Amino acid sequence: MENQQIIALQNIFSSRLDTLSHLLKIAESPFTDDIESLLQRRIASDMLPFGTQVAFTCNQPRNFALWCLGKSMDNLNPDVASLAEAHGHISETKELLARINITDAQLAETQRIDLGQGLYLELSGRSYVDDFLMPNFYFHLTTTYNILRMAGATIGKRDFMLHLVPFIKQGDV
Repeated sequence: MENQQIIALQNIFSSRLDTLSHLLKIAESPFTDDIESLLQRRIASDMLPFGTQVAFTCNQPRNFALWCLGKSMDNLNPDVASLAEAHGHISETKELLARINITDAQLAETQRIDLGQGLYLELSGRSYVDDFLMPNFYFHLTTTYNILRMAGATIGKRDFMLHLVPFIKQGDV
């Protein structure tokens, strides 16, 4: 993976974390009296709750940054107790992403991903990013969005695609 691709990944992760932050800010108003309940909402009983989805969304860019910095994976606490804690996870993750030095990138190496219960994956750097990090990142981000929608938040596609708003133009075709 070339330096330009690493910069692109930093930008993708950072801008989508901005989207996650935007979604949390929208959630603050209508759910002020029942944030604890919102943090425990799930799409299905066998899926993780809203707060955990936020932490897992952050874990993907967080572990990418740690890997690029030559550090071990370190997942965030999945038991998010407040929106302030969720915003903190986002801020900390963005700060960590900003510290990536292009020369620190280790994307040519094999990455071991522990899955728990003695299971693990070994993937090339490219596969780690393309087949593990990005799908997981978007899965948890989308699930967070869907839980908010299900809970009644007035959000739409524009809120999810926030990164494209600066490119919107108006005029005749």
